[in-house]
Amino acid sequence: MTVSRRSVLAIAAGAGLTAAVPSGPVLGAAKEPEVGDDGLYTQPWFHQSFLDLKEDLTEAAAAGKHFAIIWEQRGCPYCKELHRVNLAKPEISKYIQDNFVLLQLDMWGPRKVTDFDGKEMGERELAQRWRVNFTPTLCFFPNDAGAVAGKDGGKAEVARMPGYFKPFHFHSMFEFVRGGHYETTPFQRFLQAKAERLRAEGKEVELW
Repeated sequence: MTVSRRSVLAIAAGAGLTAAVPSGPVLGAAKEPEVGDDGLYTQPWFHQSFLDLKEDLTEAAAAGKHFAIIWEQRGCPYCKELHRVNLAKPEISKYIQDNFVLLQLDMWGPRKVTDFDGKEMGERELAQRWRVNFTPTLCFFPNDAGAVAGKDGGKAEVARMPGYFKPFHFHSMFEFVRGGHYETTPFQRFLQAKAERLRAEGKEVELW
């Protein structure tokens, strides 16, 4: 399931969240994210992997977690914003760490990765195979190794987040996957229902 910016904007308008997806990076004071040796923004809790994706998924499932991949590239302003704003929020960071194994890949990187179907190729070739065209892109997978057997990642994924989404939408996507809602409900409908429920409880939906 791929969620487009346009579809999120449409549902956001219906839910009163018209400022939910940005046309550019958000300005404001925030802690500068760390940069790794490869030039990518990084988090100390990102998964350290031998880059065999089926093994990573199996390890995540054994821990009761879902496996997800975040694609980034050097100098990406939206990647920086994701680290500077979204992943800097303790409630988001903790939720991901508690429920997901998150692996970072470089859309232009040279490291060899073994896809779920056993084929090995560089990160750049893998991104092309999965049709990852911009960053950040997050790909989410089922927590059942049998469900991805013989498939490449593009066919095995259960949801995709193409581009930078604001914290509310970003966090909601992880909840959407963790709860298995992708099996029965479009993300846009899940997002709208969540926003309406929170407002009915007298809670403010945080857009920024």
